[in-house]
Parts: sequence; C-alpha cells; structure tokens
Amino acid sequence: MAEIIQKDGTWVFDGDALRLTPGRDRNVSLLRRTLGELVVPLGALAGVSFEQGKKSGRLRLRLRDGADPLLHASGGRLTEPNDPYQLLVESDRYGVAEYFVDEVRNALLLDEVPSDPVDGYLLPGPPVPLSVSAGDGTASFDGEHVRLEWNWKTEDAKAAAGTRTLPVADLVSVEWQPAVGLENGHLRFTVRHAPTKAPPKYDPNSVELWGFKKDPLMALVAAAVQARLPHPSAAAATDVTAMEPPKQLAAAGPREDDHDALLRRLRELGELHRTGVLTDEEFAMAKQAVLKRM
Repeated sequence: MAEIIQKDGTWVFDGDALRLTPGRDRNVSLLRRTLGELVVPLGALAGVSFEQGKKSGRLRLRLRDGADPLLHASGGRLTEPNDPYQLLVESDRYGVAEYFVDEVRNALLLDEVPSDPVDGYLLPGPPVPLSVSAGDGTASFDGEHVRLEWNWKTEDAKAAAGTRTLPVADLVSVEWQPAVGLENGHLRFTVRHAPTKAPPKYDPNSVELWGFKKDPLMALVAAAVQARLPHPSAAAATDVTAMEPPKQLAAAGPREDDHDALLRRLRELGELHRTGVLTDEEFAMAKQAVLKRM
C-alpha cells in the first residue's frame, strides 16, 4: 500500500483503487470539500505524474476519457484548486510522492490497464440529493428530477415561468460553463424536443453564473445529472435525432397547443425587445428560431 498525507489531502493506493480524501486546510477548495472522498478504481486510470516545484510539487492523476461524469460535465474547465485529481505536495515529501507514482504505474503495467476511452462510467458521480444556490437561482437534484428555483436577481421574463421541475428522462444533456473574464457562466439543461439558443439569462432551463465562490459547485449538480444520462459513447449516435421530433409528427405539422405556445413566445420576445432587454440582433435571431418551429 502507498500513502501520502498532506495539508491539501490524503491519497491512499491499495493496489486495486485510489482513495482521495480532501484535506481540512482552509485553502482546500469548497468544491473538493463538498465532493468529499473519491474512490477511483485502477481501471479508470490512464496515468499518474508528479511535477516538482521550488516550494511545492503537484501529483496528478489522468483518468481515461469517459470514466468520470464530473470530468465529462466540466469539460476540463475545473481550475487547479477545484480539480480533485491533483494534490499539492510539500517539498519535504517529494520522495514519498515519487514512490507513490511508481507504485501506481507498476500496478497499471501489471494489470495491463489500457489508456483508451471507456464506454461506461467507472465512477458514480457526486452523491444525491444535492442542492446549490449560485448566480440567479438554486439547482437541486434528487436523482430523478432537477428543480430550478429563482431568486430576486433573476430576470423578470425568466422568473415569470416559475419554478422548473425537469425529469431526467426528459433531458438530453447538461452543460456547466464557468464565468471567464467578462463572460458569465451557466448551468444549462437541454430538454428533449425543446432546444433553445436563448442566453442563460433568459433561458428558464439555465442558471446564470457570475463568477462567485459557489459557482464551481454547480459542476457537481451537472456531474450528478450526467451520471444518469446515457454515456457519451452511446449518446453520440443519437444526439441529432434526440433533438428533433419524429419525422411522422413533423410531417403532420405542429399541434395546436404547440402553435399557441409559439405565438405566446413571439409576444414575449416582442415585449422584451420593446423594453430594451433584447437587442435588435438578439430579437431577430430569437424570432427567426420561433418562426422556423411554426
């Protein structure tokens, strides 16, 4: 067994799996503390490395593509402090870190673990129930339904739709995007047969994020949902058809209630344009999208 204990966390390898426990130091990120201990099976690993620095080094695990719903949902956008697969190592523990790397690498070789992508998740994703308040709303997930509730900072046009409850069975995908520079981030859910290009600020299936402390926690909600959606290797072939209605229904034209809903949407867009919420370009694009659906 190999073990390394640091302020940043403790990593233990028993030959079959790695147990990653975040430290209690105040510098450990909120995301890692909330996520808690991770158990990574050896078969989920593609590699391990250790990088030395002047004052501290960094242990890194590289997982096989498709093994972890958190990595898939975050799309490689987790910053170093929030990445659970990195561990800061103090300079006096460099020898222990190198020994740890050798033990894991030897096990990968002995077990002949491939580094190619997997076709099913090897980690379960964050535990549920899970609820995070950030940006303009609160996203909660109980394993079967996503619930989106709005706060006083939500745009009126979006809040008017009220609390949203989205069954996992109706979801095609989930996307988490952190705020970068002047660009806001979001947590967006794509609902089957109801795609939208509306900005997250106005999309009732999205939470807009502004770059505050709790924003990264929305990645955990995204990961918990992603773990219950079809694996990307299976979903790749069906993404296009999942976003479109069956050809038989499309040929018959939209149902009457759909038509009424689209007319209401046009009126809402017109009001947003008149009040200055939507620019001329945004209004034109949104209007064209609705007209195409009609």
